[in-house]
Amino acid sequence: MCLGVPGKILSVTGDGPLTRTGKVSFGGIIKEVNLAYVPEAGVGDYVIVHVGFAISKIDEREAEQVFSYLRQMQELEELGKVPG
Repeated sequence: MCLGVPGKILSVTGDGPLTRTGKVSFGGIIKEVNLAYVPEAGVGDYVIVHVGFAISKIDEREAEQVFSYLRQMQELEELGKVPG
């Protein structure tokens, strides 16, 4: 299964369309991401990132919904652990 994770663009560097990158925050974890596939995205925008590439731009409400689902999945995973 492939998983794209939403993140917020904090900064953008690079002039060329293929060398444009950004620092993206994933709930406080910051990673360098290639922005070549989303030339319209800028600082403050939310993007879906898969294997280091931003593959689409999304709105903040949609990003928050995905964050909520991911938090729920983690909680469900924790509930499924049986001691012993």
